[in-house]
Amino acid sequence: MRIWVVEDDPEWRALVVDELVRQGAAARGMGSAEALYRELAVAPCDIVVLDIMLPGEDGLSATRHLRRTGDMGIVLVTGRGSAADMAHGLSMGADVYLPKPLELPVLVAALHSLHRRMAAGGGTAADPAAEPAGNGWSLRAGGWELWSPDGQALALSTAERALLHELLSCPGTPVGREQLIAALTPTPWDFDPHRLEVLLHRLRARVRGATRLTLPVRALRGLGYLWVPTQS
Repeated sequence: MRIWVVEDDPEWRALVVDELVRQGAAARGMGSAEALYRELAVAPCDIVVLDIMLPGEDGLSATRHLRRTGDMGIVLVTGRGSAADMAHGLSMGADVYLPKPLELPVLVAALHSLHRRMAAGGGTAADPAAEPAGNGWSLRAGGWELWSPDGQALALSTAERALLHELLSCPGTPVGREQLIAALTPTPWDFDPHRLEVLLHRLRARVRGATRLTLPVRALRGLGYLWVPTQS
């Protein structure tokens, strides 16, 4: 996996590149979008990790340019973490949007996930394939957007994306709380199960507020949660 990291903070850039190399990737670091373009002219890559706040051309503009000219995976990393910022970044063509502060294991896991999807033919945002969810709902933009049956999009947080991916991987089949928690954290033994209920409650409220529709997820006592695949 060839990953070019574009970050103007040399210390953070070095940490990321060193960790990716330790994980077995061929990683290189650049300090600007212009340096990235020069690198790509002689050495293409599989995935680009882009900070948004860069000197010269910013990461959003670079994302738009890269999406027009190539089919590499694009991961945006930024301190702008609002839902509107995330939706804008994804609409520019990013496959993954990660807000700062960001832990290295989260970035590495996101890169592995994106690479697996690309290797399996899932494509990038240049070729966005919707993941159907039943009831006309779908996950798009690499799973970072939930689309309602009437075409409204809701940008998802990292936790919401992981939760919905588990539920939608087997619609109509109960998914246990332990499986959902394991998808949310690398240390499930330290996770308060009540946080799962809070996450779902807030997600339902966000979906209703954004779409005026009810998220078709049902709690099943003693079993977990179920994505209802058809309207009742």
